[in-house]
Amino acid sequence: MSKHILLVDDDALMRRSLAFNLEQAGFRASTAANAEDALALARQSPPNLVLLDIGLPGMDGLDAIKRFKEQFRVPVIFVTARRRNMDEVVGLELGADDYVTKPFDVDVLVARIKAVLRRNESAPEPAPVLTLTVDDLSLDAVAHTVMLAGRSVSLSPREFSLLQALASEPNRVRSVDELLASVWGAEFVGQPQVVYVHIRWLREKLEANPEQPRRIVTVRGVGYKLVGGK
Repeated sequence: MSKHILLVDDDALMRRSLAFNLEQAGFRASTAANAEDALALARQSPPNLVLLDIGLPGMDGLDAIKRFKEQFRVPVIFVTARRRNMDEVVGLELGADDYVTKPFDVDVLVARIKAVLRRNESAPEPAPVLTLTVDDLSLDAVAHTVMLAGRSVSLSPREFSLLQALASEPNRVRSVDELLASVWGAEFVGQPQVVYVHIRWLREKLEANPEQPRRIVTVRGVGYKLVGGK
């Protein structure tokens, strides 16, 4: 099966041309214009490697690589127009597997991708994160069970997926569109009421007072976050 390469770059022409060249080289390519969309895509279809621009709108590449490494343990190659040595040093310290500066030769980039994939495949497979714990809330991803303060909480599959998305990054605000894309799929983007309803159901099961939630908090105009570290 073709290796899945996720390209994250805010240059639309770069995304189209590089995705075409990657597919010509035998890879399956998907693209995103920003890190937030890329992380949502990766939750739907985990990539084998990420090509990540540093100078992204919103969350930049240096922040994004931390999330890709924490959540997916995926190799990352920085692809950037920046030429400052400090960017390269910081990127490699944060866990980048390689660093390519624009403009580049596509054949060289493909060779670097193949080399990183070979190194990654020969490395021992890290143990997947099967349990998420946020304060007294615990999710078992294999058994699809949730425990709250020692008691079992019954959730529907969609409620579980939504809670899992929030618990994977406690205290980070997730936008409604991001939650729609990662939990329901991109075709649901633009139907925020789906998220509103499921958030309400989760609060009814997890909050001491659903009308004054302290665990799943609304950040007005932005989205929702699962509060941890009390």
